[in-house]
Amino acid sequence: MSEFGLNVKTDSGGKRVELECEHQNGLLYVVPAESSWVCTEELMHAHAMAGFFRQLMELEDSRVEELMQRWGLYYRPRPLAESGAE
Repeated sequence: MSEFGLNVKTDSGGKRVELECEHQNGLLYVVPAESSWVCTEELMHAHAMAGFFRQLMELEDSRVEELMQRWGLYYRPRPLAESGAE
């Protein structure tokens, strides 16, 4: 188990995000998909998770909101960093 309970491992064709504590243990698989082609392979997992949570919250579904609150999860999209080209 990693010190912080999150571990990202590169696998053939994608990433595995290991989520582990003494009470829960799971794997999140992130593979290339329709909406992840724009990002580099190294950051595909961050791109996919940020996009997924953004779209999940845009659903404005009370069941999703209640479930996230139950687990203490809140998501807020942030502005993208500006590129150095002006």
